[in-house]
Amino acid sequence: MKIVFMGTPDFAIPTLEALLESSHLVAGVVTRQDKPKGRGRKLLPSPVKAAAEKYGLPVLQPESLKSRAFLERLSEWGADVFVVVAFLILPPEVFKLPPKGTINLHASLLPKYRGAAPIQWALINGENETGVTTFFIDEHVDTGNILLQEKVKIYPEDTAEVLRERLAYLGGKVMVRTLDLLERGELEPKPQAGEATRAPKIRKEDCEINWSQPAGKIVNLIRGVSPVPGAFTYFRGKIFKIHRAKVSEHHTHAKGLPGEIVYVHSKKGLIVRSGEGTIELIEVQPAGGKRMSALDFLRGHRIQKGEILGKSAQEKL
Repeated sequence: MKIVFMGTPDFAIPTLEALLESSHLVAGVVTRQDKPKGRGRKLLPSPVKAAAEKYGLPVLQPESLKSRAFLERLSEWGADVFVVVAFLILPPEVFKLPPKGTINLHASLLPKYRGAAPIQWALINGENETGVTTFFIDEHVDTGNILLQEKVKIYPEDTAEVLRERLAYLGGKVMVRTLDLLERGELEPKPQAGEATRAPKIRKEDCEINWSQPAGKIVNLIRGVSPVPGAFTYFRGKIFKIHRAKVSEHHTHAKGLPGEIVYVHSKKGLIVRSGEGTIELIEVQPAGGKRMSALDFLRGHRIQKGEILGKSAQEKL
């Protein structure tokens, strides 16, 4: 079948590459316009545009998805089906164009975690499994009839970065399988069943650590937003990011306030009290600094047992 691919970030590239390696033909790619980045505000292409140019594919970057010029160019490609991975919300003028429909890849087991950040929220909420879903796009966000789903286990050490990469490659395989079945007329679209949950875009306030929460819940937050935007707290009046941590098996009954450092050792690490249990910090990023191991941080700073992490501690200073 002839396909038009729509996507923007790195997450979409494994699906594009899987399509290029399949029996299907990618007629063209639609992605966001170039954006200014860096100190020089130089215009840079999206990861999908860079990949499309690498493979010699024609690219459209519309200012508006409803513009007549864009819709005409899109129609000229004569696609049987559109494939969408991490792109914009499509208007009916676009998703109704191809005769075989428009298929989206979503990084959750719909109807769970509808929205922009399904990977992050699955980790934040402590899920043991997630997966990918292909479905037909309709007038609402992530509500269309399901085509295929595949589950994956979430491991305790998974971060959003690690899980995103695993799901991206799985998604490419599932999308090709979906298109193969569609071409043979063997797909059986099914309405979404079960309770729907939301996965809205992660906000800065979602990333601040509340040390009064149980240790496991805090660690799940850290995993869920690592490395970007990153879970943060405050230390000595400045933002302090924590990229990796684990529930500690040591000093679990140490007395202290939530956020209080209850153990410091230059060779063994840094342990912080939470509302329930203790947390061992593994990888941190002080304000204005780079990511580093907690041990490296300890070697470069005089950290005292009894110091407290968190905004409330800074407000008392």
